[in-house]
Amino acid sequence: MPKLKTNKSVAKRFKLTGKGKIKRKRANLRHILTSKGTKRKRTLGQISYVSDADAPKVKRMLPYG
Repeated sequence: MPKLKTNKSVAKRFKLTGKGKIKRKRANLRHILTSKGTKRKRTLGQISYVSDADAPKVKRMLPYG
């Protein structure tokens, strides 16, 4: 079997947890922050998980976790 190539852009954006879930960062926290509420910005700063529907696609691009 040949080696599988890791998609490097995906490797920079996602990390696998110990249980196999995929961690991700939330969008919309880069600029124009004055128009966004404090609670919204605080929530956007927290880590989220990839949905169950999209997880197989991301795992395929991260073959070695």
